[in-house]
Amino acid sequence: MLAIINANIVPVAGEAMPDATLLMRDGKIEALGTDVEIPGEARVIDARGRTVTPGIVEAHAHVGISEQGLGAEGSDHNETTDPVTPHVRAIDGINPRDDAFREFREAGITTALVPPGSANLLGGSAVVLKCSGTIVDDMVILDPAGMKAALGENPKGAYGQRQGKAPATRMGSAALLREALVAAREYMEKQDAAEADDDTDPPGFNAKHEALLPVLRREMPLRIHCHRADDIVTAVRIGEEFDLCYTLEHVTEGQYVTELLAKHRVPCAVGPTLQHGSKVENRERDFRAPLALAAAGVPMCFTTDHPVIAGQYLALTAGIAVSWGMDYDAALAAITATAAEHAGVADRVGTLEPGKDADVVIWSGDPLDFTTFADVTIIDGDVVYERGV
Repeated sequence: MLAIINANIVPVAGEAMPDATLLMRDGKIEALGTDVEIPGEARVIDARGRTVTPGIVEAHAHVGISEQGLGAEGSDHNETTDPVTPHVRAIDGINPRDDAFREFREAGITTALVPPGSANLLGGSAVVLKCSGTIVDDMVILDPAGMKAALGENPKGAYGQRQGKAPATRMGSAALLREALVAAREYMEKQDAAEADDDTDPPGFNAKHEALLPVLRREMPLRIHCHRADDIVTAVRIGEEFDLCYTLEHVTEGQYVTELLAKHRVPCAVGPTLQHGSKVENRERDFRAPLALAAAGVPMCFTTDHPVIAGQYLALTAGIAVSWGMDYDAALAAITATAAEHAGVADRVGTLEPGKDADVVIWSGDPLDFTTFADVTIIDGDVVYERGV
Protein backbone atom coordinates (compact mmCIF):
# COMPACT_ATOMS: atom_id res chain seq x y z
CA MET A 1 0.00 0.00 0.00
CA LEU A 2 1.29 3.44 -0.95
CA ALA A 3 0.06 6.93 -0.12
CA ILE A 4 1.12 10.28 -1.56
CA ILE A 5 0.29 13.20 0.72
CA ASN A 6 0.34 17.02 0.54
CA ALA A 7 0.32 16.90 -3.27
CA ASN A 8 -1.16 19.11 -5.94
CA ILE A 9 -3.06 16.27 -7.61
CA VAL A 10 -4.02 16.82 -11.25
CA PRO A 11 -6.25 13.85 -12.08
CA VAL A 12 -6.90 15.04 -15.69
CA ALA A 13 -10.40 13.59 -15.27
CA GLY A 14 -11.39 16.60 -13.16
CA GLU A 15 -10.25 19.71 -11.34
CA ALA A 16 -6.87 19.87 -9.61
CA MET A 17 -6.83 19.03 -5.91
CA PRO A 18 -4.36 21.13 -3.86
CA ASP A 19 -2.89 19.63 -0.66
CA ALA A 20 -4.50 16.29 -1.42
CA THR A 21 -3.77 12.61 -0.82
CA LEU A 22 -3.64 9.70 -3.24
CA LEU A 23 -3.98 6.18 -1.84
CA MET A 24 -2.99 3.07 -3.82
CA ARG A 25 -3.64 -0.55 -2.87
CA ASP A 26 -2.91 -3.80 -4.75
CA GLY A 27 -1.85 -1.97 -7.89
CA LYS A 28 -5.00 0.16 -8.13
CA ILE A 29 -5.99 3.68 -7.11
CA GLU A 30 -8.20 3.35 -4.04
CA ALA A 31 -8.96 6.96 -3.20
CA LEU A 32 -7.87 10.55 -3.79
CA GLY A 33 -8.89 13.86 -2.30
CA THR A 34 -8.44 16.05 0.75
CA ASP A 35 -10.14 13.73 3.26
CA VAL A 36 -8.51 10.35 2.55
CA GLU A 37 -7.67 8.24 5.59
CA ILE A 38 -4.23 6.63 5.43
CA PRO A 39 -3.91 3.13 6.93
CA GLY A 40 -1.03 2.69 9.33
CA GLU A 41 0.67 0.07 7.16
CA ALA A 42 0.92 2.34 4.10
CA ARG A 43 4.22 3.66 2.84
CA VAL A 44 3.89 7.45 2.74
CA ILE A 45 5.56 9.81 0.25
CA ASP A 46 5.33 13.50 1.11
CA ALA A 47 4.88 15.44 -2.16
CA ARG A 48 4.58 18.88 -0.62
CA GLY A 49 5.17 21.56 -3.24
CA ARG A 50 5.03 19.04 -6.07
CA THR A 51 2.48 17.99 -8.70
CA VAL A 52 1.03 14.51 -9.15
CA THR A 53 -0.46 13.35 -12.46
CA PRO A 54 -1.35 10.09 -14.18
CA GLY A 55 1.55 8.30 -15.80
CA ILE A 56 2.29 9.55 -19.31
CA VAL A 57 1.02 7.43 -22.19
CA GLU A 58 3.09 7.26 -25.39
CA ALA A 59 0.55 6.32 -28.06
CA HIS A 60 3.00 5.33 -30.82
CA ALA A 61 6.55 4.23 -29.96
CA HIS A 62 8.82 1.52 -31.29
CA VAL A 63 10.39 1.03 -27.88
CA GLY A 64 11.87 -2.44 -27.45
CA ILE A 65 11.32 -3.37 -31.09
CA SER A 66 13.68 -0.76 -32.58
CA GLU A 67 16.23 -0.86 -29.81
CA GLN A 68 18.16 2.17 -28.75
CA GLY A 69 21.81 2.28 -29.86
CA LEU A 70 21.96 -1.19 -31.40
CA GLY A 71 21.57 -0.61 -35.12
CA ALA A 72 20.61 -3.61 -37.26
CA GLU A 73 20.99 -6.05 -34.35
CA GLY A 74 18.13 -4.37 -32.49
CA SER A 75 16.00 -3.43 -35.49
CA ASP A 76 13.00 -5.77 -35.50
CA HIS A 77 10.15 -3.44 -36.39
CA ASN A 78 9.88 -4.02 -40.17
CA GLU A 79 9.49 -7.46 -41.78
CA THR A 80 10.59 -6.20 -45.19
CA THR A 81 10.29 -9.49 -47.05
CA ASP A 82 6.72 -8.79 -48.17
CA PRO A 83 4.70 -5.55 -48.25
CA VAL A 84 1.68 -7.33 -46.73
CA THR A 85 2.47 -8.99 -43.38
CA PRO A 86 -0.60 -8.55 -41.14
CA HIS A 87 0.12 -11.87 -39.42
CA VAL A 88 3.31 -10.71 -37.67
CA ARG A 89 3.01 -9.40 -34.12
CA ALA A 90 4.99 -6.63 -32.44
CA ILE A 91 5.06 -8.54 -29.16
CA ASP A 92 7.30 -11.17 -30.77
CA GLY A 93 10.01 -8.58 -31.50
CA ILE A 94 10.08 -6.59 -28.24
CA ASN A 95 13.06 -6.76 -25.90
CA PRO A 96 12.11 -5.46 -22.42
CA ARG A 97 15.81 -4.86 -21.74
CA ASP A 98 15.94 -2.07 -24.31
CA ASP A 99 17.50 0.80 -22.36
CA ALA A 100 14.80 3.11 -23.65
CA PHE A 101 12.33 1.57 -21.20
CA ARG A 102 14.47 2.91 -18.36
CA GLU A 103 14.51 6.36 -19.95
CA PHE A 104 10.74 6.22 -20.38
CA ARG A 105 10.31 5.55 -16.66
CA GLU A 106 12.70 8.36 -15.80
CA ALA A 107 10.55 10.69 -17.92
CA GLY A 108 7.28 9.63 -16.28
CA ILE A 109 6.12 7.44 -19.18
CA THR A 110 4.34 4.41 -17.77
CA THR A 111 2.48 3.03 -20.81
CA ALA A 112 3.37 2.71 -24.49
CA LEU A 113 1.60 1.45 -27.58
CA VAL A 114 4.21 -0.37 -29.66
CA PRO A 115 3.35 -0.97 -33.34
CA PRO A 116 5.45 -2.47 -36.10
CA GLY A 117 7.16 0.00 -38.41
CA SER A 118 5.89 1.61 -41.60
CA ALA A 119 7.86 -0.10 -44.36
CA ASN A 120 4.95 -2.43 -45.13
CA LEU A 121 1.44 -1.61 -46.28
CA LEU A 122 0.22 -3.93 -43.56
CA GLY A 123 2.93 -4.33 -40.97
CA GLY A 124 1.33 -6.47 -38.26
CA SER A 125 -0.42 -6.05 -34.93
CA ALA A 126 0.49 -3.57 -32.18
CA VAL A 127 0.61 -4.12 -28.43
CA VAL A 128 0.16 -1.82 -25.42
CA LEU A 129 2.66 -2.34 -22.60
CA LYS A 130 3.51 -1.08 -19.16
CA CYS A 131 7.04 0.30 -19.26
CA SER A 132 8.46 -1.93 -16.55
CA GLY A 133 9.22 -5.64 -16.49
CA THR A 134 11.53 -8.36 -17.74
CA ILE A 135 9.03 -10.65 -19.52
CA VAL A 136 7.07 -8.85 -22.22
CA ASP A 137 3.96 -11.00 -21.71
CA ASP A 138 3.72 -9.77 -18.13
CA MET A 139 3.89 -6.13 -19.30
CA VAL A 140 0.92 -6.36 -21.66
CA ILE A 141 -2.22 -4.29 -21.16
CA LEU A 142 -3.76 -4.95 -24.59
CA ASP A 143 -2.74 -7.35 -27.35
CA PRO A 144 -3.57 -6.99 -30.15
CA ALA A 145 -4.00 -3.23 -29.98
CA GLY A 146 -4.57 -2.50 -33.65
CA MET A 147 -3.24 -3.43 -37.06
CA LYS A 148 -0.45 -1.26 -38.46
CA ALA A 149 -0.86 0.04 -42.01
CA ALA A 150 1.21 2.60 -43.89
CA LEU A 151 0.85 4.93 -46.84
CA GLY A 152 3.22 7.40 -48.45
CA GLU A 153 6.95 7.29 -48.98
CA ASN A 154 7.95 4.41 -46.73
CA PRO A 155 6.21 1.45 -48.42
CA LYS A 156 6.94 2.62 -51.94
CA GLY A 157 10.53 3.38 -50.96
CA ALA A 158 11.02 -0.02 -49.33
CA TYR A 159 9.69 -1.98 -52.32
CA GLY A 160 9.49 0.26 -55.38
CA GLN A 161 13.27 0.27 -55.89
CA ARG A 162 13.27 -3.52 -56.22
CA GLN A 163 12.86 -4.53 -59.83
CA GLY A 164 9.24 -5.43 -60.52
CA LYS A 165 8.21 -5.27 -56.85
CA ALA A 166 5.04 -3.43 -55.81
CA PRO A 167 4.24 -0.91 -54.52
CA ALA A 168 6.23 1.61 -56.51
CA THR A 169 3.63 4.38 -56.35
CA ARG A 170 0.91 5.74 -54.07
CA MET A 171 -1.62 4.21 -56.50
CA GLY A 172 -0.01 0.83 -56.08
CA SER A 173 0.04 1.17 -52.30
CA ALA A 174 -3.68 1.90 -52.12
CA ALA A 175 -4.45 -0.90 -54.58
CA LEU A 176 -2.48 -3.51 -52.61
CA LEU A 177 -4.06 -2.41 -49.34
CA ARG A 178 -7.54 -2.73 -50.84
CA GLU A 179 -6.62 -6.09 -52.36
CA ALA A 180 -5.60 -7.44 -48.96
CA LEU A 181 -8.77 -6.16 -47.29
CA VAL A 182 -11.03 -7.52 -50.04
CA ALA A 183 -9.35 -10.94 -49.90
CA ALA A 184 -9.74 -11.07 -46.13
CA ARG A 185 -13.38 -9.99 -46.41
CA GLU A 186 -14.11 -12.79 -48.89
CA TYR A 187 -12.38 -15.25 -46.54
CA MET A 188 -14.54 -13.96 -43.66
CA GLU A 189 -17.72 -14.33 -45.70
CA LYS A 190 -16.84 -17.94 -46.55
CA GLN A 191 -16.17 -18.66 -42.87
CA ASP A 192 -19.49 -17.10 -41.89
CA ALA A 193 -21.32 -19.09 -44.57
CA ALA A 194 -19.75 -22.34 -43.35
CA GLU A 195 -20.78 -21.59 -39.77
CA ALA A 196 -24.35 -20.93 -40.87
CA ASP A 197 -24.61 -24.01 -43.11
CA ASP A 198 -23.16 -27.41 -42.24
CA ASP A 199 -23.07 -28.32 -45.93
CA THR A 200 -20.75 -25.43 -46.80
CA ASP A 201 -17.02 -26.06 -46.49
CA PRO A 202 -14.95 -23.41 -44.69
CA PRO A 203 -12.00 -21.87 -46.52
CA GLY A 204 -8.53 -23.25 -45.97
CA PHE A 205 -6.64 -21.54 -43.18
CA ASN A 206 -4.82 -18.35 -44.20
CA ALA A 207 -2.76 -16.59 -41.52
CA LYS A 208 -2.82 -13.21 -43.26
CA HIS A 209 -6.58 -13.22 -43.70
CA GLU A 210 -7.12 -14.41 -40.12
CA ALA A 211 -5.06 -11.51 -38.79
CA LEU A 212 -7.28 -9.02 -40.61
CA LEU A 213 -10.62 -10.43 -39.39
CA PRO A 214 -10.68 -8.33 -36.17
CA VAL A 215 -10.11 -5.23 -38.32
CA LEU A 216 -12.95 -6.05 -40.71
CA ARG A 217 -15.23 -6.84 -37.77
CA ARG A 218 -14.33 -3.49 -36.14
CA GLU A 219 -12.95 -5.31 -33.11
CA MET A 220 -9.66 -3.42 -33.38
CA PRO A 221 -8.53 -0.36 -35.33
CA LEU A 222 -6.45 -0.14 -38.45
CA ARG A 223 -3.65 2.27 -37.45
CA ILE A 224 -2.61 4.05 -40.64
CA HIS A 225 0.76 5.81 -40.96
CA CYS A 226 0.29 8.97 -43.07
CA HIS A 227 2.09 12.32 -43.16
CA ARG A 228 1.11 14.21 -46.30
CA ALA A 229 -2.37 15.64 -46.76
CA ASP A 230 -3.14 13.49 -49.80
CA ASP A 231 -2.09 10.34 -47.92
CA ILE A 232 -4.31 11.37 -45.00
CA VAL A 233 -7.24 11.69 -47.40
CA THR A 234 -6.46 8.29 -48.94
CA ALA A 235 -6.39 6.76 -45.45
CA VAL A 236 -9.81 8.22 -44.67
CA ARG A 237 -11.15 7.12 -48.08
CA ILE A 238 -10.11 3.50 -47.51
CA GLY A 239 -11.20 3.48 -43.87
CA GLU A 240 -14.67 4.69 -44.80
CA GLU A 241 -14.87 2.48 -47.90
CA PHE A 242 -14.43 -0.65 -45.78
CA ASP A 243 -16.37 0.74 -42.78
CA LEU A 244 -13.38 0.28 -40.50
CA CYS A 245 -12.53 1.51 -37.06
CA TYR A 246 -9.28 3.35 -37.82
CA THR A 247 -6.77 5.82 -36.44
CA LEU A 248 -4.25 8.03 -38.18
CA GLU A 249 -0.63 8.08 -37.10
CA HIS A 250 1.68 11.14 -37.55
CA VAL A 251 -0.72 13.40 -39.53
CA THR A 252 2.00 15.98 -40.27
CA GLU A 253 -0.13 17.96 -42.75
CA GLY A 254 -3.36 17.58 -40.81
CA GLN A 255 -3.90 21.34 -40.82
CA TYR A 256 -4.78 21.17 -44.52
CA VAL A 257 -7.56 18.59 -44.11
CA THR A 258 -8.88 19.44 -40.65
CA GLU A 259 -12.52 19.68 -41.76
CA LEU A 260 -12.40 16.16 -43.20
CA LEU A 261 -10.89 14.75 -40.01
CA ALA A 262 -13.41 16.59 -37.87
CA LYS A 263 -16.30 15.36 -40.02
CA HIS A 264 -15.30 11.73 -39.49
CA ARG A 265 -14.03 12.21 -35.91
CA VAL A 266 -10.83 10.33 -36.79
CA PRO A 267 -8.50 9.81 -33.79
CA CYS A 268 -5.04 11.14 -34.61
CA ALA A 269 -1.65 10.55 -32.98
CA VAL A 270 0.32 13.60 -34.10
CA GLY A 271 4.08 13.69 -34.30
CA PRO A 272 6.92 13.59 -33.99
CA THR A 273 7.09 17.37 -33.94
CA LEU A 274 10.51 17.99 -32.35
CA GLN A 275 12.45 17.39 -35.55
CA HIS A 276 13.10 19.05 -38.87
CA GLY A 277 11.45 17.47 -41.88
CA SER A 278 13.45 14.33 -42.62
CA LYS A 279 11.84 13.67 -46.00
CA VAL A 280 9.50 15.32 -48.49
CA GLU A 281 6.26 14.08 -46.92
CA ASN A 282 7.03 15.57 -43.50
CA ARG A 283 9.00 18.65 -44.51
CA GLU A 284 6.31 20.93 -43.00
CA ARG A 285 6.66 19.32 -39.60
CA ASP A 286 5.78 21.74 -36.79
CA PHE A 287 2.91 22.41 -34.36
CA ARG A 288 0.31 23.74 -36.80
CA ALA A 289 -1.35 20.35 -37.25
CA PRO A 290 -1.97 19.54 -33.57
CA LEU A 291 -3.22 23.06 -32.88
CA ALA A 292 -5.63 22.94 -35.82
CA LEU A 293 -6.92 19.49 -34.91
CA ALA A 294 -7.39 20.33 -31.25
CA ALA A 295 -9.22 23.54 -32.11
CA ALA A 296 -11.55 21.62 -34.43
CA GLY A 297 -12.39 19.03 -31.80
CA VAL A 298 -10.57 16.17 -33.53
CA PRO A 299 -9.52 13.52 -30.97
CA MET A 300 -5.74 13.94 -30.94
CA CYS A 301 -2.75 13.00 -28.86
CA PHE A 302 0.99 13.49 -29.21
CA THR A 303 3.64 10.94 -30.14
CA THR A 304 7.42 11.06 -30.42
CA ASP A 305 7.49 8.01 -32.73
CA HIS A 306 10.40 6.84 -30.58
CA PRO A 307 13.23 6.40 -31.53
CA VAL A 308 12.68 9.03 -34.24
CA ILE A 309 12.52 11.43 -31.29
CA ALA A 310 13.49 9.99 -27.91
CA GLY A 311 10.31 9.20 -26.02
CA GLN A 312 11.61 11.03 -22.96
CA TYR A 313 10.71 14.28 -24.75
CA LEU A 314 6.98 13.57 -24.96
CA ALA A 315 6.07 15.93 -22.10
CA LEU A 316 8.29 18.60 -23.66
CA THR A 317 6.32 18.19 -26.90
CA ALA A 318 3.09 18.99 -25.06
CA GLY A 319 4.73 21.95 -23.33
CA ILE A 320 5.91 23.46 -26.60
CA ALA A 321 2.40 23.03 -28.01
CA VAL A 322 1.15 25.21 -25.15
CA SER A 323 3.74 27.85 -26.08
CA TRP A 324 2.28 27.77 -29.62
CA GLY A 325 -1.19 28.43 -28.21
CA MET A 326 -2.72 25.07 -27.37
CA ASP A 327 -4.96 24.96 -24.31
CA TYR A 328 -2.94 23.68 -21.35
CA ASP A 329 -5.47 21.08 -20.24
CA ALA A 330 -5.81 19.76 -23.80
CA ALA A 331 -2.03 19.45 -24.11
CA LEU A 332 -1.76 17.54 -20.83
CA ALA A 333 -4.62 15.26 -21.87
CA ALA A 334 -2.83 14.67 -25.19
CA ILE A 335 -0.10 12.75 -23.32
CA THR A 336 -2.40 11.12 -20.75
CA ALA A 337 -6.17 10.69 -21.13
CA THR A 338 -6.53 11.20 -24.88
CA ALA A 339 -3.40 9.15 -25.55
CA ALA A 340 -4.89 6.31 -23.48
CA GLU A 341 -8.10 6.54 -25.49
CA HIS A 342 -6.12 6.43 -28.72
CA ALA A 343 -4.30 3.32 -27.50
CA GLY A 344 -7.53 1.65 -26.43
CA VAL A 345 -6.68 1.42 -22.73
CA ALA A 346 -8.50 4.40 -21.21
CA ASP A 347 -10.41 2.04 -18.94
CA ARG A 348 -7.16 1.38 -17.07
CA VAL A 349 -4.78 4.32 -17.47
CA GLY A 350 -4.59 7.99 -18.47
CA THR A 351 -6.44 9.56 -15.53
CA LEU A 352 -6.32 9.34 -11.75
CA GLU A 353 -9.59 7.74 -10.68
CA PRO A 354 -10.52 5.08 -8.11
CA GLY A 355 -10.31 1.62 -9.64
CA LYS A 356 -7.82 2.54 -12.34
CA ASP A 357 -4.25 1.25 -12.44
CA ALA A 358 -1.94 2.96 -9.95
CA ASP A 359 0.30 4.52 -12.62
CA VAL A 360 1.33 7.83 -11.11
CA VAL A 361 4.08 10.44 -11.46
CA ILE A 362 5.29 12.93 -8.87
CA TRP A 363 6.79 15.92 -10.68
CA SER A 364 9.23 18.46 -9.31
CA GLY A 365 7.00 21.21 -10.77
CA ASP A 366 4.68 21.84 -13.70
CA PRO A 367 4.87 18.63 -15.80
CA LEU A 368 4.84 20.62 -19.06
CA ASP A 369 7.67 22.95 -18.04
CA PHE A 370 11.02 22.02 -19.56
CA THR A 371 12.80 22.55 -16.23
CA THR A 372 10.62 19.94 -14.48
CA PHE A 373 11.77 16.41 -13.67
CA ALA A 374 9.84 13.27 -12.84
CA ASP A 375 10.84 12.77 -9.20
CA VAL A 376 8.98 9.49 -8.69
CA THR A 377 7.40 7.14 -11.23
CA ILE A 378 4.94 4.50 -10.05
CA ILE A 379 3.59 1.62 -12.14
CA ASP A 380 0.86 -0.65 -10.77
CA GLY A 381 1.48 0.80 -7.32
CA ASP A 382 5.20 0.01 -7.33
CA VAL A 383 7.86 2.70 -7.33
CA VAL A 384 9.90 1.96 -10.47
CA TYR A 385 11.99 5.15 -10.45
CA GLU A 386 13.10 7.73 -7.89
CA ARG A 387 15.25 10.66 -8.89
CA GLY A 388 18.35 11.17 -6.80
CA VAL A 389 18.92 14.70 -5.53
